[in-house]
Formats: sequence, structure tokens, C-alpha cells
Amino acid sequence: MRKIIHVDMDCFFAAVEIRDNPSLRNKPIAVGGGAGERGVICTCNYIARQYGVHSAMATAHALKLCPDLIVIAPRFHEYRKVADAIRDIFYQFTSEVEPLSLDEAFLDVTDCEAYFNSATLIAKAIRQKIFATHQLTASAGVAPNKFLAKVGSNWRKPNGQFVISPEAVDVFVKVLPVSKISGVGKVTSKKLADLGVQTCLQLQRLSIKTLVQHFGSFGIRLYELSRGIDQQLVNTDRIRKSLSVEETFISDLHTLADCLKAIDELYAELTRRLKSRRYNEIKKQFIKIKFSDFTQSSVECVVDCLQVERFKALCSEGFARRDRPVRLLGVGVRFAEPDKEACAPQLKLSLI
Repeated sequence: MRKIIHVDMDCFFAAVEIRDNPSLRNKPIAVGGGAGERGVICTCNYIARQYGVHSAMATAHALKLCPDLIVIAPRFHEYRKVADAIRDIFYQFTSEVEPLSLDEAFLDVTDCEAYFNSATLIAKAIRQKIFATHQLTASAGVAPNKFLAKVGSNWRKPNGQFVISPEAVDVFVKVLPVSKISGVGKVTSKKLADLGVQTCLQLQRLSIKTLVQHFGSFGIRLYELSRGIDQQLVNTDRIRKSLSVEETFISDLHTLADCLKAIDELYAELTRRLKSRRYNEIKKQFIKIKFSDFTQSSVECVVDCLQVERFKALCSEGFARRDRPVRLLGVGVRFAEPDKEACAPQLKLSLI
């Protein structure tokens, strides 16, 4: 039986901004792009959420819901620095850490000897240390597997902790809404509702055959998760498959020359991010274009080294497909799969 903790920072970006500027406390705060820049909300604090503001919402719409909303431009460099320091705290308790993003991670503390090997006490100690060191709150879920730990971390947010013991799993999942299952979005929820399923108990009544018939291979996953079964291990060697940067422009770019000029700035940011960490060897370059009519195009090519001129060639090809003003541009790379026969993956980045 594993002992898994899922730690999730509470409205992380917004919390860092409030910590660094206490005058923002007790005010509706969001981090994201400006309304005049067709920006999008990255995250917001709980006061803003009371007005219906949420991540991925257009900033202009968020300001309609909450006219007093204070929108702050993101400082990703600062968030990464804080996230790295918090990750160091995790490693003080266990080497089995799987970061999911800047603000959340899984920890396997099965073999952790601290706090009498109590995952509950370990999670509490981690949250206390994060607050004492960084003045930021975190929520945690403690459970026998990753699925339930992630559900638990959201159960008593913010600054809360929820424990699902092995003995409580059966009772807990029976009343769990299927919308809490990872991978169940609006479309899958609608299909399940059409089958009369809203809770995991109702989902348990469907056979694997029926679930596979309606949901393909994901049906097997639904069958297991509805019973609180999750065999996935904490992955300490998570390999990133791609990396990209993109920008939505204040004003549309009307000419190919304008797009090619923008490529230079995007390329500079991409190379900066590539240098900040070690990745597998690059195997493809790609470009993403979103036009003024919201249609989208992407073009990619196989490469053995990274070149800005290749991005410009891809951009020219993509632009010619629609010959319309461009709303968004993105450049990115795809990485080679790690050599499974090698003891460690080859890590290489060639820049020209």
C-alpha cells in the first residue's frame, strides 16, 4: 500500500503577488494579460472567484464580472524561483517527487521515516514549512494512490488538508461525483449523464464492456477509478515532450514581414527557456498561427539543430495558407524520445 501526498499551492501566482505587496490583501486580485491586450486570466485569488472570475477567462469579461478586479502582469521568473524553492522542501522529505506544474506535485512518502512514517503528519509538516519559509499556503491530499490524493487536495481548499485512508476508500468513492475524475470533462460528463451516471457508485454499475463501448480505452480507466483503483506510480523521471512560447498581439499583424519580425522575439524567449533546464535532443521545430478569424494553422519540420531561419520559413508557409491578419504566433520544439536501453537519456541542445 502506497502513501501518496498531492500538494497544491493556493492560487499560487496571485498569492505570490499579495505576499510581495501586502496592500493587495483582501482585494480581488488576478494575474494575467490586460483587457486592452485581449489578455487572459492565469489565476486569481478566492475573493475574485466569488464574483465568478476563473483561470482561462478573458480579462475583459472578468472585469465585467468584477469591476474592482486588480489585474497584475505575470512575473513568471519570480514564480519559477519560488516554485523551485518549494520543490526543495519536498526533497527534504522524499526523493520520490513528481512535479506536475509550478504549483503542484505528487510525493510518494511510503518509505519516509520522518514523523513515524505518518503521511498525514508529513503533509502537515510540509505545508507548515512552506508557510514559515515563503509565507504562502498550500493544500494537500493524502491517500493510497495518486488519483485520490489529487481529489483530496482540492477537498478543503484553501490552506486545508484531507486524508483518505485505505479503509475509507470504498465509502468515499461511492459518493464522489464523476466530474472529479481526472480526464472527465464536459463532453464525457454529458455522455455519462446520458447513461444515468453522475456518481462513482452509479458508474460502478456499468460493466467494462459497456464503458469501453462508449469511451474506448478510457472506459477501462473509468472502471478502475470509480472503484478508487489507481496503479500509476509517482513518476520521478517525467520527460517533457515539447516546449513552446506564444504571444497574442495587441493589434493584429497584417503582413508577413511583421510576423517574421515577431519571430525573432519569440525565438529569443524560447532559447532562454531551453537553456534554463536540460531537455532531450530536439527532433522537430513547429510554428502555430492563429488568424484574425480565429482559424488556426501549424507547420513543423524535422531538424537536427535549432535555427531561427527555419521558424521563419515555417511561418511563411503557414501565413500563405490563409493570407489574413495574424492574432497569435507561437514557436516551439518537440524532443526526441529517451533511449529506453540507455541508463540515462541523452541530453543535448544545439543552437545556431
